[in-house]
Amino acid sequence: MSSSPPVGRLAPSPTGRLHLGHARTFLLAWWSVRARGGRMLLRMEDLDAERVRAGMEDLALEDLRWLGLDWDGPVVRQSERGPLYRAALAQLAEAGRTYPCVCTRKELASAQSAPHGADGQGPYPGTCRGRYTSRRDAGRDAALRFRVAAGPVGFTDGFEGPFEEDLARSVGDFPVARRDGEPAYQLAVVVDDAEQGVTEVLRGDDLVPSTVRQKVLQEALGLPHPRWVHVPLVTDAAGRRLAKRADDLALAALREAGVAPAEVVRWAAVSCGLPDRGEGLAGAYLADFDLDRLPHGSVPAPTY
Repeated sequence: MSSSPPVGRLAPSPTGRLHLGHARTFLLAWWSVRARGGRMLLRMEDLDAERVRAGMEDLALEDLRWLGLDWDGPVVRQSERGPLYRAALAQLAEAGRTYPCVCTRKELASAQSAPHGADGQGPYPGTCRGRYTSRRDAGRDAALRFRVAAGPVGFTDGFEGPFEEDLARSVGDFPVARRDGEPAYQLAVVVDDAEQGVTEVLRGDDLVPSTVRQKVLQEALGLPHPRWVHVPLVTDAAGRRLAKRADDLALAALREAGVAPAEVVRWAAVSCGLPDRGEGLAGAYLADFDLDRLPHGSVPAPTY
């Protein structure tokens, strides 16, 4: 592993208000990088125009600053990086790694009789593999799928250790571009991380299934692998992970209710095994940070 200072990234999606779970994960990502003298970048993952909500980017930036987090350089927005994604899609197509797919969600739901994977969906049955030579040949709007090879793919997580998955069995060929031509999440993240020089990706463990897909895309595009670190999620009283759609413990709501940012940072730090420093924002815990202190298992949200 390189001895150079790490480059990390905070990557909120402006599709809803950030909550306590986001706060803990973003603090961990920031602590991990800043404690080793590294650079932290900020990227808005705003590709899904239908889900992006007005004002959520500004609110996310306010939430991050409220916690005492900072970043290096300007905010990067995926919605402004189309040429990079199109170039990657062209590279995959030229190598014969993608093909058009006209299958609708309804058609896929009726065809998926195999056991579902970690994301709740069964593997793509390969209906359109070899069926069309181009999107134009398909005759209607078509997504682009990445051809997955059979056999296990693994990586070593910086927190949980070795992980392995056979994508052909669990997911099958997966989308890298949507039916409207826009790049899919998996492709965009891979291109962004490489182009921005990201060397460490610390995020919630709900994204472990995405990591294997991103690894095979990196290999197909000749891109480096960052160090992946997946950390446990914050859950509510019923044991469910916090969700934007329910507006669970939104940081903006806590701020409006008079909760001090130092109180949120203190809770997050103690839940990560760090000494209780009382008052102070993110920077107050940098000297104590050690990922080895982080407990395993989900974290119950506090009551305010």
